[in-house]
Amino acid sequence: MSAPDLHYWLRLCLVPGVGPERQRELLAAFGLPARIFAAGQFALAQVIGERLAKTLQTHDNAAQIEAALAWAREPGNHLLTLADAAYPQALLQIPDPPTLLYAKGCVELLNSPALAVVGARSATPQGAENAEAFARTLSEAGLTIVSGLALGVDAAAHRGALKGQGSTVAVVGTGADRIYPARNDKLAREIAERGVILSEFPLGTPPAAYNFPRRNRIISGLARGVLVVEAAVGSGSLITARMAAEQGREVFAIPGSIHSPQAKGCHMLIKQGAKLVESAQDVLEELRWTGLSSHAAGKAAPQAALQADDESTAFLLHMGFDPVDPDTLVARAGLTPDALFAILTVLELDGRVARLPGGRFQRIN
Repeated sequence: MSAPDLHYWLRLCLVPGVGPERQRELLAAFGLPARIFAAGQFALAQVIGERLAKTLQTHDNAAQIEAALAWAREPGNHLLTLADAAYPQALLQIPDPPTLLYAKGCVELLNSPALAVVGARSATPQGAENAEAFARTLSEAGLTIVSGLALGVDAAAHRGALKGQGSTVAVVGTGADRIYPARNDKLAREIAERGVILSEFPLGTPPAAYNFPRRNRIISGLARGVLVVEAAVGSGSLITARMAAEQGREVFAIPGSIHSPQAKGCHMLIKQGAKLVESAQDVLEELRWTGLSSHAAGKAAPQAALQADDESTAFLLHMGFDPVDPDTLVARAGLTPDALFAILTVLELDGRVARLPGGRFQRIN
């Protein structure tokens, strides 16, 4: 999109008080933003009222516009409007898509098949391990993992996703030029290089409590479904799950101990109809997703090709039935680490191997 066109989109989106709903009303009434600003105040007032029409015509946001255009000229930075082909098509299906998005990184990921993984900021060690393990396996299956860059489950999900082929999208509740929380600075930079950071908020927007529920509708909107790993009853993750259901997305939840406060939100979701999942394979089956097999098999060494069931059986014999760490498996089976993890990924998806805390694995049937 040309700079003059972007100028008008930015001018529309940076007017205080004229939010996405009003912006869409104006676009429906007048067409592209240049036509909105060419319309007289009387015509604008018929759509958004006299006060907002006057604000739209008189508000000076030239400095913000220039700053955004300069940011978009930097390598890896993008401004995406509703009129752009690169705009995430999944968001066009939700009732309130953002008019303008700020993206930093690989924007092609925004139109790839995705699953959201969310949960508690104060995750238990087991919850963080589950989030990373599920995200890694789902990413290996070719799904892009969407989350919110928060501490706890979100950060673990992003880390797991970066280890697979699907990569990750971090939807933030600040400007795309800010990193919040600061403890995720290194992770955010890695996501910007190998995934994408996404925001609908203007550059420089600081973290504010009311930003995050708005952010959550984008997390769920980008995805085919939302997996809640851990959540207390009052968790913001439950807002994301509710929005997902309202948007027609699948909702999944991992059960936990009946004594854990961080499991009560997941249990509530399951009672309300969310799908209980115990493995990444459960999620993939519900989504009817078959995108992994060829990729994972292609990563394995020839002696570990899983198309032959007898070779899978031979590998499982090396595993035994007790929990075992990867180094021991490498020694037993005579595989490279890459080949080993390719095999384990497929067996985990088949429901034949479980990933345990501490990085160990166990044969389960």
